[in-house]
Amino acid sequence: MIRSVRTAVLGAAMAVAVAGVAGAQTTAGSPVTRREVRDLRRDHRDLVRDRHDVRADKRDLRADKRDVRQDIKSGERREARQDLRDVRHDRRDIAGDKHDIRADKRDIRQDRRRIAQP
Repeated sequence: MIRSVRTAVLGAAMAVAVAGVAGAQTTAGSPVTRREVRDLRRDHRDLVRDRHDVRADKRDLRADKRDVRQDIKSGERREARQDLRDVRHDRRDIAGDKHDIRADKRDIRQDRRRIAQP
């Protein structure tokens, strides 16, 4: 999947570069630099990593909720309190990761715009 995304991104970058070269005959267009392509690739990699983190945190949240229910059933108040604290931390982690996902998507949009218009 990553290879196909990379191919698509590079293909789009090359198409933009070719269009920039064709347009350079009439106006001064700048070709896509390696740095811009690298930034776009890094942003996409960050996005994938953050989505994976959200999935892992959701899994942890479900496990901690399950532990809380079991601890309450067995009457272990101290363990239940600790597990509730873990639930709260997992929710905070999920919120932070979702914030990072939004930021990564914004960065990808900005990079694509920067590549598309010289």
